[in-house]
Amino acid sequence: MSAVTATRTGWRTWTFGLVRGSSQIYFQQNLVSGLLVLVAFVVADWRITVLALLGAIGGMLGGRAVGYTGGDIVTGMQSFCGTLVGAAVFAALGGDAWWSYVLAFAGGLATGPVTRLVDALFTRTALTRYRLPYTTAPFVIVATVITLATASLAAPAAASRLPDDPLPAFLLSILTNVSQVVLIDNPVSGAVILLALFVASWRVGLAAVMGSVVGSIVAVAMAEPWSEIANGLANYSGVLTAVALAVTFLKSSPASWLYALPWVAVTAVVTLLMHRAGIITYTWPYILTTWVALVVAFYVRG
Repeated sequence: MSAVTATRTGWRTWTFGLVRGSSQIYFQQNLVSGLLVLVAFVVADWRITVLALLGAIGGMLGGRAVGYTGGDIVTGMQSFCGTLVGAAVFAALGGDAWWSYVLAFAGGLATGPVTRLVDALFTRTALTRYRLPYTTAPFVIVATVITLATASLAAPAAASRLPDDPLPAFLLSILTNVSQVVLIDNPVSGAVILLALFVASWRVGLAAVMGSVVGSIVAVAMAEPWSEIANGLANYSGVLTAVALAVTFLKSSPASWLYALPWVAVTAVVTLLMHRAGIITYTWPYILTTWVALVVAFYVRG
């Protein structure tokens, strides 16, 4: 269905936007993929599902308030950052307090104006020529503010039951790298999300696997503890970098896949260095690496 048709039907615009927001986290405008990502949230915890949906609704309302059209809403482009904000609220604060749900909605609302500001940076300045996407930058900006403002209320992390043995940990990381993109530490959720990506396109699914594997290899080379590799925190951003460069922002070809490989490795290095420096990370490694990669690609013929 076209964006124009969906815009005229009103409720479909918001419903489709709500579901597609989940798939747009991985750059896909696909209802089935979006539903599967939501299933992955449910598998992890019903509370993170509610928080993610509240953030998505807030994101759509915030986007509409600052002038984004129904077409922007229906594609999920104004809800994916809010979805991530809701997930980040759960990761940082849990889902037991009622104000966590208010905060998820308010954070989602805030992604609207923040998206407009980041969008303006890339469309109304000298950076316009590079056609850089705002991608998940609004999410990390809002989520970082929330994390810093609520640090004293942070919920303690659950005890890890992940393997320390090299082979099981490495294999587990292939799935948890995928799930940690949406702040879920659950291999079953990762498998569901990976299925969602293959539903969208076999190229997208394969790129996600490539990014996950390469990132875990880099983490091993940098002597990251096996438990950290197993939980996916070592290179979830590399999954996004691989999909972004291999099949999304550059024309998919053998050249784009080869070009993506070293940038996935760079993303993993940046991720681990940020972790070791105690810097709030979220998807900054993917964002910064991909922006640089796209600027470099602008000057590379073909």
